[in-house]
Amino acid sequence: MIVEHANDFVRALEENNFPADSPSVPKGVLMVKPEEFYVGKETALDNHYMDLTSAADPDRAVRQFLGLVQLIRKCGTEVLVFPGDRRTPDDVFPNNVFGTVPGRLVIGNMRHPIRKLEAERTDIPAWFRERGYRIVDLRTKNCVAELTGVLIMDRARRIGFCGISERVDRAGAAAMHEAFGLRLTYCFRLTPDEYHTNVVFSVLAARACVLYPGACAGPETPAAIEAAFPGRTLLLDKFEKDHFVGNCISLNNRDLFMSEVAADALRPANRAKLESWDFRIHSAPLDELEKAGGSLRCMVAKIF
Repeated sequence: MIVEHANDFVRALEENNFPADSPSVPKGVLMVKPEEFYVGKETALDNHYMDLTSAADPDRAVRQFLGLVQLIRKCGTEVLVFPGDRRTPDDVFPNNVFGTVPGRLVIGNMRHPIRKLEAERTDIPAWFRERGYRIVDLRTKNCVAELTGVLIMDRARRIGFCGISERVDRAGAAAMHEAFGLRLTYCFRLTPDEYHTNVVFSVLAARACVLYPGACAGPETPAAIEAAFPGRTLLLDKFEKDHFVGNCISLNNRDLFMSEVAADALRPANRAKLESWDFRIHSAPLDELEKAGGSLRCMVAKIF
């Protein structure tokens, strides 16, 4: 079921039983090591978070990447690292291109040519194919679908939240709904200055969410999202959103990861609320990589 109106989404929640019978957290994650990292200008056309004013330091980017890998592993999550390619600087953000559900690898259909190159690599699909995963390639469809950049999921109940922007269209939302085996997807428009839903919204271990309500074009959308997580929706202000607090990720039922910039921007009251929900906040310096307009969650593709 795919709905586009807040009232229809809330009604679907009220009238249907969506049991939490699917894995809520991944068994591991996939990351791509930056290679000669730089900020590609092509994707800046619709990514206003990118910093084109200063050149990136590729060595520092690698050090920050490896620091994040070490932090995630220290918290008990397996990290699978693939090499990057200097032709595709955004491949450090693999979650837009590769996504999984149990037994299935989904390949996204990217908007920009420089990102379409990332989907052409064969080593990642080969790794999953060797382990029995079926490959679902959305590039065969006439759509734009940047996977978990645009689609936020409550994995346990198989409910999707798709923020419509330049990086996804209605056909892409429908293709992802099917590919990820969702029961219900709510499509809503983002404001014109937002490109990816995962910068402004994250579901945490299927038991809470963080949301910047100002990113939703429709005034009714935030309340509809809150209806899916009653009493467990953390509302961000613009400063928090601009510093990537919304681009956080939970990799188990307790450990919550965000960049150092995001952790520093998190208001004390919001930090206390997350901790009261039994989340432990971990952070890592990623400011060099954040020049490319994404942050920690974008760097981590969950493996189910």
